[in-house]
Amino acid sequence: MAVDRSHESGTATVLQPPHDLHVHANADVWTWAAAVAIAAELRRELIAHPRARLLLSGGTTPAPVYRALSKAPLDWDRVNVGLVDERWLHPQDLDSNAHLVRTHLLKNQAAAAHFEPMTRPGRTIEEAVAGANAFARIEACVEVLGMGEDGHVASLFPGMADLSRTLSSRQDYVAVDATGCPGARQWTRRITLTPRGMARVPSRLLLIQGARKRDVLAGAVAEGDRNRWPVLTALDSVHGTALQVHWCA
Repeated sequence: MAVDRSHESGTATVLQPPHDLHVHANADVWTWAAAVAIAAELRRELIAHPRARLLLSGGTTPAPVYRALSKAPLDWDRVNVGLVDERWLHPQDLDSNAHLVRTHLLKNQAAAAHFEPMTRPGRTIEEAVAGANAFARIEACVEVLGMGEDGHVASLFPGMADLSRTLSSRQDYVAVDATGCPGARQWTRRITLTPRGMARVPSRLLLIQGARKRDVLAGAVAEGDRNRWPVLTALDSVHGTALQVHWCA
């Protein structure tokens, strides 16, 4: 049975559930620890292979991590940057995940990275999904995930129409309709990485802050219902690797 190894003040304690929980003293430590962890995975991949592929989530939580990561001394011209999910918006839209990544990551050293936006003007959502699945044929080495207080991950929302079908999809990316899901707010049409797509990435980081989100994650694992708590799908790995959860109050 998988175990959680909770890291605090340099001490490892065996706990449940099956993820590695890294507790950080404050937001600054959390930011740099997460950025260093991502950079280390990319560096290992670049030593072993000609290129590395990184998948990023949107939202306000990871933005400072992306800014810190942009300064990492890596061979960024050998790094492809893709998205975990995207709202059905033009990539230049201020509310798109593409805009967030361009604003916070693709500068400084990371300006040399190759970015893979999902949406383009004139492209249908079906074409965008096909393009995302084509990019996914090149497997990513690391993905950065977030979680909402409703337990959603990527654009997998509890109560979403056809959630069960999406959770069991054999595609890496699908289009979803999150109408009626408060966590999706006004952006109900989306493209998202599926559990299958998430599980194929060996290094998975979940970045969360605040007591509420830590309690949500603990409650989700205790309950074990993936339709109610889609974040549980992030625990899966075909590589047998644990989800790395970075948390601060």
